[in-house]
Amino acid sequence: MAGPHPAGAQPSEVKENMAARGNIKIDVEECKGCGLCVESCPPKCLELAPELSPYGVHPARYTGQDCTGCGICFYCCPEPGAITVYRLAPPPKRVVTQTGDEHAPAV
Repeated sequence: MAGPHPAGAQPSEVKENMAARGNIKIDVEECKGCGLCVESCPPKCLELAPELSPYGVHPARYTGQDCTGCGICFYCCPEPGAITVYRLAPPPKRVVTQTGDEHAPAV
């Protein structure tokens, strides 16, 4: 049975080779430090900051890598405007052209 990872690749190897597909901005003035976004993040790219905000809470922060841009953290956040998720443009796909009148071999 084939898994979700390329043949022979371990999950950690796949994660290291994948570029971030999203970016997250967290407004420290709006964040309550509840941690719902941290717990709900599938790639686990959010954490609670060790330092306190001016409101006396540990606000969430983006680790700077691995974001998929899924937006689950945004939808789980109880504070409107605390989290903004940006989806990054995917890298351009390579186009393979064939020369002449070549066809794929028959199977």
